[in-house]
Amino acid sequence: MEFADVARELLLVAPADFVAERTARQRAARKDDRDLAAAIGKLRKPAPAAWVIDLLANEGALDEAVDLGPAIREAQANADPGAIRKLRQQRASVVDALAQAGVDLASDAGHPATPAVLDQVRATIEAAMADPHAGAAVRSGLLVRPLESAGFDDVDLDGALADPDAVPDAWSGTDAPPISIEEGRRARKASRASSPPEPRPRTERAPKRTRETGRERSPEPEVDPAAERRAAREAEADARTASREADSALDAAENDLEAAEERRAALERDLAVAVADVERLERARDDAEAESDRARDAFTAARKARRGRA
Repeated sequence: MEFADVARELLLVAPADFVAERTARQRAARKDDRDLAAAIGKLRKPAPAAWVIDLLANEGALDEAVDLGPAIREAQANADPGAIRKLRQQRASVVDALAQAGVDLASDAGHPATPAVLDQVRATIEAAMADPHAGAAVRSGLLVRPLESAGFDDVDLDGALADPDAVPDAWSGTDAPPISIEEGRRARKASRASSPPEPRPRTERAPKRTRETGRERSPEPEVDPAAERRAAREAEADARTASREADSALDAAENDLEAAEERRAALERDLAVAVADVERLERARDDAEAESDRARDAFTAARKARRGRA
């Protein structure tokens, strides 16, 4: 069985049961395919909103939303107000219907979605409409974190899929030749590590005179809005990376705790068996000791009787 198939099944498991089910699948796979077992062990628990999206993808419910995306983008490119207004109304209707369907699926699975999670579900569906690569990602059933569309920028798919190689249509970037999400992530990390942060461009304002002294004061630097937005996006990306790393650490801690609990349970079972064995052997010893005392008494009595007859 391919890892992507296993991942799709596991990502449908309710969040509360995910770690236990992942461990069970990992152990089952370890007998025949250690590489597959290792990949399963590294599978991240999906964020609640991503889990809801995967439930919808499993039902095939996201097709209409994703298929509506090209029409919306074409209307925006043609600056057709009437078409844009009509398509926006249609988009709102589709998003509302899908959000409600997601609520129902989550409730049926015993893990109701909170309002905050529902907002992320809506944002992810809208991102799938805005970017064809994001559309392929949400349709895949392999989403592990929610998505968000920021203006005309491509939707960030870094770390969004459990198995990026299984979704060739979810490419990162549109201006350059298509590259896989994994390769894109490695390239961006290498670029970020080797390149110093760009200084924010500033423009000089004309000198102003203070009201009190009439002297010229130093011109105040003006921050470039584009640089501010770029810095904000970088900060958001760093925060997202930190969040993913924290999620991975949490998953590892949960795995370690579960393994420790299983070892403790095994030791407790062994201890119970050992205690039972000790008690059984003590009873056997007591019985043997009593039998020995009876035999000794019988021997003593027999010897006395023999001497009495002599």
